Amino acid sequence: MASPAFLSSLILSITLSITLCTLTQATGLVLTVVNNCPFTIWPAIQPNSGHDVLERGGFPLENLTHRTFPAPTHQWSGRLWARTGCSYDNGHFSCATGDCGVGLECQGSGGVTPASLAQFSLHHGPNDLSSYAVSLVDGFNLPMTVTPHEGKGTCPVVGCRANLLETCPISLQLRCPPGHGPVIACKSGCEAFSTDELCCRNRYNSPQTCRASSYSEFFKHACPSTFTYAHDSPSLTHECSSPRELKVIFCH
Repeated sequence: MASPAFLSSLILSITLSITLCTLTQATGLVLTVVNNCPFTIWPAIQPNSGHDVLERGGFPLENLTHRTFPAPTHQWSGRLWARTGCSYDNGHFSCATGDCGVGLECQGSGGVTPASLAQFSLHHGPNDLSSYAVSLVDGFNLPMTVTPHEGKGTCPVVGCRANLLETCPISLQLRCPPGHGPVIACKSGCEAFSTDELCCRNRYNSPQTCRASSYSEFFKHACPSTFTYAHDSPSLTHECSSPRELKVIFCH
């Protein structure tokens, strides 16, 4: 006869399997955030206007761990990034990169640039397409990729595996402390120089006038499957039918 401890373990295993199966069937899609970096990161999530705040908008994620949560059962769109160098000082929580300014849980607030971004438009149902992309338009702070599982259609792995902090041009480097500390992020040309042309604003705010620059080409050369300026190729947004999971991985 099996021991009580064995039976308890078996019941727990079956219960967890049923829960995961039910969760997947109920939502049709889960999001998983993976931290392969050798340090803790603080992922943050900002919904587009009118959409739900997921996971309270932010959470800590220790190295070599992951967090999985269901996407809303209705349509959802928004962005996800990682904050780095976060700490409490006199009770105030802040981060060296990607800070949302409202504490550990961003509650829907956006983050400070530069930061690597994953962007999503999620739908449910066998004939609905979920789209995703990785953007370095606002600069870079960590390598990140998006990997779909069990989807149909155009479902490639996209993103930036390279550590651009090691090769970032001097004019784009964000250091902490400023000027002489280590490079903690790589700014976009727009953030570094704030010109209409580099920021694709005013008369440059159209597909015809917004062009790649030497600064966006630095990002594009290292990470060709990412957006690197405001009107970059629309084909970089990939539409995948009914993926079971979208996995965002930091630091391959």
